[in-house]
Amino acid sequence: MLTGNNLVAGEWRSGASTFTAVTAAGGAPLEPAFAQASAADIADACAAAAAAQAAFAALPLPERAAFLRLIADKIDALGDILTQRAMAESGLPEARLNGERGRTVGQLRLFADEVENGGWQGLRIDHAMPDRTPPKPDLRMRKVPLGPVAVFGASNFPLAFSVAGGDTASALAAGCCVVVKGHPAHPGTSELVAGAILAAIREAGMPEGVFSLLNGTDYTLGEALVKDPRIAAVGFTGSRAGGLALVNHAAARPVPIPVYAEMSSVNPVVLMPHRMAEAAEALAAAYAGSLSLGAGQFCTNPGIVLAVESEATTRFIAAVGEALGGIPAQTMLTAGIQSAYAKGIAAIAAHGAALVGKGAEGAGDCGQAHVYTVSGADFRANPALGDEVFGPSSIIVVCADLAEVAAILEGMEGQLTATLHMASDDYPAARTLLPILEGRAGRIIANAWPTGVEVTHAMVHGGPFPATSDGRSTSVGTLAIDRFLRPVSYQDLPAALLPKALLDGPSAVLRRVDGRFQA
Repeated sequence: MLTGNNLVAGEWRSGASTFTAVTAAGGAPLEPAFAQASAADIADACAAAAAAQAAFAALPLPERAAFLRLIADKIDALGDILTQRAMAESGLPEARLNGERGRTVGQLRLFADEVENGGWQGLRIDHAMPDRTPPKPDLRMRKVPLGPVAVFGASNFPLAFSVAGGDTASALAAGCCVVVKGHPAHPGTSELVAGAILAAIREAGMPEGVFSLLNGTDYTLGEALVKDPRIAAVGFTGSRAGGLALVNHAAARPVPIPVYAEMSSVNPVVLMPHRMAEAAEALAAAYAGSLSLGAGQFCTNPGIVLAVESEATTRFIAAVGEALGGIPAQTMLTAGIQSAYAKGIAAIAAHGAALVGKGAEGAGDCGQAHVYTVSGADFRANPALGDEVFGPSSIIVVCADLAEVAAILEGMEGQLTATLHMASDDYPAARTLLPILEGRAGRIIANAWPTGVEVTHAMVHGGPFPATSDGRSTSVGTLAIDRFLRPVSYQDLPAALLPKALLDGPSAVLRRVDGRFQA
């Protein structure tokens, strides 16, 4: 079923230069060879997206919604073929990938519902007041698509954050054509999903420029895609270095464009004293499970745990060490990620953190869980201990008191999540920490662990820099559609020329009319 070709506006194209996919476990080559996208492929994909943009943006909302649901159906129909290829390329287990596929198609269907709801358009009508001095004009506003979006597939979610993942789903929902730069770690998975999208495009009668998939291992592919003048925005999930490179390329264009990059987070977890005293061992077991889930290859991995020095904290640390011994090493996504992880944990040890415990050993492509501990004073004196290490590692910071916990949180970079584990007696102290956490994180969690992101209307998967390049945005949940829209106001436009949603009369969509929300 796989061709190894790039998909450029409905055409499967081969190339002179190729690369080979490999199994995550062992690095064995996987057929077929995959074509590196050429400069002509990039230019043609962007040109086709630009040519299709007006027609796609003008689709009636029910048709756009139906298209998203059709993509979900086509991905579902791939069945076990998709799961098995993703397992080979990513090393992720079958249950995890089946769950991820459910999330992928679920968010496509959620965005379809959101498109039909129409509230995302931000419709506003301010009627004219011709008798006022000076006269007030008639003003009507809606949000329109930015234009073609470049989406970069993520390594750690080959389905939910990749070819048909949240960035693609929200961009298509907004009415934007999409050009995906597939992640080179899972090109076969990417091609299968791209084929499902193409089948939906053809069945729905969409312009074929609505979607393209470009493969390649060279960084110049991503640079060329972001610099193409027809691309209007970028969605990215990956490393800080990769995200910042794209931000710089986008800013250096003659016409700069927004880059929505989810990049780096250590997701601090605060174990409040009363909660620690009543459940140290239970917290330890849950912590060990959270940090090692999926070999720690989640952007919401709990990389830093803050606790106040006490007898309960001593018990917690001992229980963590014991729990880690029963955690098997797990295959990591790529050899490069495994190598970077090994260097990361070596750096933690070199900075003076004491080893609490580690998981069972595994093969060279596996990530072995490691937890370290350090005093609050030493953590504050060594900022490098706060750097993200992508994988199943974490640092327990033992603080002198809650004032030191607050000081450490104040000094942290922006985060995707921040967590408070607390009993009711901790609430007064927790209340003083909340303003700090609001300034540091996009999502504040109570009495749970941060791994796992629910796709809902109220979810925020973003945060202040460097968690994301734009802390006003989210890459998960229906609010993600806002990234690819811009407001347009129509002043005194004749009714015959107004968008239908802005005409006077009953509306199925909530609008703000003369300052008041109404249907």
